[in-house]
Order: sequence, then C-alpha cells, then structure tokens
Amino acid sequence: MLLNYLDKCQEHGIQRALHVTNEAINRMCNDLGGFPGVFKIADLGCSSGPNALLGISNIISRVHDMCNENNFEVPQFQVFLNDLFENDFNIIFRSLPTFYAKLKNGEGDHCGPCFVSAVPGSFYSRLFPNKSIHLFLSSYAVHWLSRVPQGIENNKCNIYMAKTSPTNVFEAYRKQFEKDFTKFLRLRSQEIIRGGRIVFTIPGRSISDPTSEDCCIIWELLAKSLVDMVKEGRIPESDIDSFNIPYYTPYEDEVRDVIKKEGSFLIDNLYSFALDWEPYNSDNGKMDVADRPIRGKNTAKLIRAVIEPMMATHFGNSIMDMVFYKFEEHVVHHLSAREGRNFNLVISLTKH
Repeated sequence: MLLNYLDKCQEHGIQRALHVTNEAINRMCNDLGGFPGVFKIADLGCSSGPNALLGISNIISRVHDMCNENNFEVPQFQVFLNDLFENDFNIIFRSLPTFYAKLKNGEGDHCGPCFVSAVPGSFYSRLFPNKSIHLFLSSYAVHWLSRVPQGIENNKCNIYMAKTSPTNVFEAYRKQFEKDFTKFLRLRSQEIIRGGRIVFTIPGRSISDPTSEDCCIIWELLAKSLVDMVKEGRIPESDIDSFNIPYYTPYEDEVRDVIKKEGSFLIDNLYSFALDWEPYNSDNGKMDVADRPIRGKNTAKLIRAVIEPMMATHFGNSIMDMVFYKFEEHVVHHLSAREGRNFNLVISLTKH
C-alpha cells in the first residue's frame, strides 16, 4: 500500500516530463533522418513498480507516431532496464506479457518488435559497451548520491541539509553531487552514440538557498519526528547524528554548471515544475482545513515508501510505525500554515 503512493507521485512526474522526452525524440529523428534499424533505449534506476515500463511505453509510442507522420520504417526496440542488484527485476518480467499486449493493441500490426532485458548495477559505473545506446531515460534516480558526503558528523539532529545545519554540510553535499553527477555524465558519454539523447527527471529546488522549503522541509519534519523519539527515550540522539540521507536536490544552475564543465553534452531543455506532496491531490495545492489530516497521512505514506528501508536498517524496524505517526502529525501541522510542494527538474541533453 505504501508503494502505491510513491508510484502515483512518480507517475505524475513522468507524465509532466513527457513533452520534454517527446521533443528529444523529435530532434533525434530529425538529426538522424529517421531511426536506426534497432533503437536502443536504457532506463536508469527503473525500480520495479508499475511505472517501471511507463517511460519506455511513452517513448515507443512517440517513435511510432514519428514514423507514421514521416513515412519512416518503424525500428525494432531493444530496451535495457537498469537498477541496483537488489532490485526485484522478476516483478517487471512478470508484467512483460501485459506490456507487449498493450503495445500491440496500441500500435497495431506495424508495432516494431520490442526486446526487454535487465542490466543490474550502479549507474555510477559502466553499464554498456561504447557508443551502443541511442536514448537514456531516468526518472527520479539521479538525485541519489553514491554515498553519504564525508565530514558531516556535526550535522546534529538533522538527517539532510537543514536550516540548522553548519555551513560545511551544505558544501559537502554540493561537492558530492558535483563529483557523482560528473561521473554519471562521463560514463554515459562513453556509452551513448554521437547525437544520442539523455532525458532525466530529478527533484530539485527553486532557489539557490540550499535550505529552500521546496526541497528540505520534508526532511526537517522527519528529523523532528526522530528528535521526538529521543525526547521520549526511545532512541539515543547519537543514532540521529550518525544518519544522513545520500540524496541531493540541486538548483538548476548547479546542474548547468556540472554539465558545462564535464563537456560531453549540450543542454537542449531544462524544464521545471512543482508537484504537491500528496500524490492524489489534483487541486494544485489548494486545500480545505478538513483535508489536512488525510493529506498529512498520504504524505507520510509517500515519504515512508521512499526512505523506510534505509531508516529501518539504521534505527531498527521496531520504531518505524511510531516515527511515521509523529511525522504525519508534523506534516499536518505544517500544512495548516502553508502548502507542501516539491520542485522538479527535467533535463534533456544531446551528446556532442
């Protein structure tokens, strides 16, 4: 049930980014004068939920549309799904018959053959042969760092960048992001063809201030819930001080700077949008007082689906229900004064 909230939120983000992906496909088609006989697509950080094939389905649909509009031959599709070794790829494989049937129903007899396989491993390492991929896609994955930044032991009673974090914490997170994102681009530049595209969506922040509420307040509220547990004697404060999330929400200028310095890609598009914390909210952040408890509960479920495995490993399973109950209360209180929205970045790149 928890994953349903995460899946719904990711689905909203994928669909909001769809026009950027379509534009990248259009430009690639124009640059190449069509599509190669075998169009190779890799989804990095695909996970294993119902959205694992959503982005791929959207891409295949757009390629078919382009071929129909321009009288091009429809290519075959070779799809590589990537995530960490721990990912349950078998869940995706069991959904493939339904996926293939939907493709055939949607595109008819002219549907290009599609071959799906898994490529487990970190996207901070090499995954594919040189110049073998035409299009990389990634939705809500590249913001995860390869490790927790070093030297932030003084980030007391926080689990991420926060208003009370020392200055060195912000600098350590920024440097880790620059290091990881540079490596990510360098590796993909070796694996992608010249003229190939990368389209990725990540949570970010709307202003340069690293304590911007649209990226950090949700984690401050979760840290506050853990501090409540310390005050009640349920966990030692040292457990909080030794836990930080390997995650970074960049400002768009930080993204641009790393791409420019790495030098392998041109930015075609950098698009931003906001999403409500609560994945079932369709009212653009507007909320009646009576809605706050359910919105708080749903937001707590969403964040729990994202972070509970990591937290349970560090703090233990036994306190998770209580922590997220307190977190729900803090979210409801926060929503009584202001909206809860996440800022998102969609970046489209072309290989030189």
